[in-house]
Amino acid sequence: MAEQVLMPQLGESVTEGTISKWLVKVGDRVNKYEALCEVNTDKVNAEVPSTLSGIITQIVIPEGDTVAVGTLICYISTNGEEAIEKTDEKVKTDPHTTARVGSEESMKQRYSPAVLKLAQDHHIDLGRIQGTGAGGRITRKDVQAVIDQGGGQQDLDVKSIANEPALSPQVESAVITKKASDAMLREGDEVLPLTGVRRTIATRMVQSKHDAPHAWTMIECDVTNLVKWRNEVKDDFKKREGFNLTFLPFFIKAVVESIKEFPIMNAAWGGDKIIIKKAINISIAVATDDALYVPVLRDADQKSIYGLAKAIDELARKTRAGKLTIEDMAGGTFTCNNTGSFGSVLSAPIINQPQAAILSMESIVKRPAVIDESMIAIRDMVNLCLSLDHRILDGLVCGRFLQSVKTKLEAYGPGTKIY
Repeated sequence: MAEQVLMPQLGESVTEGTISKWLVKVGDRVNKYEALCEVNTDKVNAEVPSTLSGIITQIVIPEGDTVAVGTLICYISTNGEEAIEKTDEKVKTDPHTTARVGSEESMKQRYSPAVLKLAQDHHIDLGRIQGTGAGGRITRKDVQAVIDQGGGQQDLDVKSIANEPALSPQVESAVITKKASDAMLREGDEVLPLTGVRRTIATRMVQSKHDAPHAWTMIECDVTNLVKWRNEVKDDFKKREGFNLTFLPFFIKAVVESIKEFPIMNAAWGGDKIIIKKAINISIAVATDDALYVPVLRDADQKSIYGLAKAIDELARKTRAGKLTIEDMAGGTFTCNNTGSFGSVLSAPIINQPQAAILSMESIVKRPAVIDESMIAIRDMVNLCLSLDHRILDGLVCGRFLQSVKTKLEAYGPGTKIY
């Protein structure tokens, strides 16, 4: 008997996922807990493990499709290879299945972005293809089969596809977007297809700018004493602990202590209410060559500078190795963005929704500064840039928060406890 495999709940508040790649095909034998497919969510990439051992009899959702948690994605038979034929037969004869297919007739005209792009790139008329997916839906493999057979139609008018009345609004929007992007193409341009992670980043950034009225403020800090002292101890620290003592844990320490003074900074927008979070979990932005991830330092206010440094090092290693889990990414309440590592001296970060604010720590640079009211000296200066959700925060509390962070950073130096 073929058992259903459903899209699992891949983490807190995750409601849907995009199947980016199937790791099995129909007829493959899989063991329990063996990975079936790769899924992109709005938080992280993950693999969907098999819930039982058996043979893949049908893949329902094609690559590139986004489906809700609990959606049927494939069938696995536990009765051996004969079950494949039985499953096929059942699909053909079961009146309930027939009824379901009938009710999903409209799915034939709903195309995934991957199918649409492939068809348009090769001038394929999707209306002439018999789909093999759920409800007769056309999959990427169906289109690829037509291409492999030389079935492209060079004279297909893209405009006529956009005007097909049976197309969904999403498909029409995709066609219009493609026409606009095509107009920008010039000879020699390189086109990079969107990965699942890049598409998720784009969606979340647009959503954040659309939902949250961003305001921005900045303060500069004199961290000369911190720089001098940290440079004196960093080599011994590296030999002793096995990882680098960067400036980031000092900044985060100052941030979490300031959040305790101004708890509203650690809030979330709840639609009809503001939720002040008790836990202080700091999301840190970690960049890779092709994407930006924000793993979370849990209970950051309970960690020493050493504890923060160690946790940062572990999360950075996991990010760059592609080993982050859903749990690593969940539960952030405030975000720190270390743009200074790129040499940036000024930035306006986009808020990591539904958090209330995000703080960028820019590059530490030597600048002439007035000290003791009458002297000019070369000092190590850094800009702290805060983007805030103006639905939750106002300039007054943000200004006081930044002043608190500045005071703490400027007080770091000889005598500061690391452990």
